[in-house]
Amino acid sequence: MIELTFEYWNKLADQTIMISSLLGGFSIAVIANILVSDKNTRLLKNIMGASTLAASFFLVTVFAMTKLLMMTTNGYPLKVIESDLMLPRIVGMISFLFGIISLITMISLAGWTKSKKMGRFTTTIGIFTFIIIVIMLT
Repeated sequence: MIELTFEYWNKLADQTIMISSLLGGFSIAVIANILVSDKNTRLLKNIMGASTLAASFFLVTVFAMTKLLMMTTNGYPLKVIESDLMLPRIVGMISFLFGIISLITMISLAGWTKSKKMGRFTTTIGIFTFIIIVIMLT
């Protein structure tokens, strides 16, 4: 297995923080819109749950990757070895993946609020999007 440098982990953490912040903010905006809505259907509750999960997972990712970023930055006051990076890497990447899954679920469910035809379309696009993202992440 190839050992990656601290510089690489630093750049990866920086990019992941930016992406997770944007996606988490989007998820929180959806939560806010549902909270002020007068509708209280089962479908909206499911969308609210998926949005809450997405926002929470992206927040966890931001903090895990911030720890990774700080530990791999020159001038970090403590001695860091490769194994010290394992927990923030695992937590950050798993929560990022779950955040993406939750966000895609939210998008897939959104079409069902309009019609059956739109629901099928958004669900199909959501599945297709998930497959493409998994391919790009591997």
